[in-house]
Amino acid sequence: MTFQFEPIGIVSSPFKQKFGIPRQPGLCPHIQGSIHLLHPYDDKAALEGLEGFSHLWVSFVFHQTMQQGWKSQVRPPRLGGNQKVGVFATRSTFRPNPLGLSVVKLERIEQHHNGVKLHISGMDLLDGTPVLDIKPYIAYSDCIPNSTNGFAEDKPERTMSVQFSSKAEQVGLSFSHEYPGLILLIEEILSQDPRPAYKKKQQNKQEYAMRLYDFDIKWQVENNRTLVTSIDSI
Repeated sequence: MTFQFEPIGIVSSPFKQKFGIPRQPGLCPHIQGSIHLLHPYDDKAALEGLEGFSHLWVSFVFHQTMQQGWKSQVRPPRLGGNQKVGVFATRSTFRPNPLGLSVVKLERIEQHHNGVKLHISGMDLLDGTPVLDIKPYIAYSDCIPNSTNGFAEDKPERTMSVQFSSKAEQVGLSFSHEYPGLILLIEEILSQDPRPAYKKKQQNKQEYAMRLYDFDIKWQVENNRTLVTSIDSI
């Protein structure tokens, strides 16, 4: 059997590339974004009652990695990137079908002449991600208190100390009106240490960069300390 789906919406996200995206939803609650519903799924009748739910399940497509195909075993970052486990025991993008599932917080629903936007937060979604379905998160059934979580039993700790150069901080604050909480968001993301697992064992000073909103963010890592050196508007 084969199936064909069409997106019901498109994600607008501060993340313009895969690097830097939190590895799970909810780890960086200050990340703001939206889902723009496409016609004919922007019908307000289809959204009736949704505003009563605080969180949503979002089914989506790993559209930028789907061409890489699938792998039966992968190396999850939580195991240091060295130990292989079955792909079905992970949330890796290397899946037989490139489908993802995330829970996000619903901030508000905006209806305007161009359609409908669902404003969300705590997301781990790439900009332009196609959305296949949206369902409400229902606490009494979706939250299972006595569940076990294999090798990811505990929430990852924030292991990185994040500081900003005076120039980077000044630039970040200068955009605080257009991008509220930009400095806090960068700190929240980098404190999760988005580096590949094999890089974390290196003790020498390392330099990294990522795209966030319309900025190039550059930082250095040395001895588990992160220094944001520049925030450049593109």
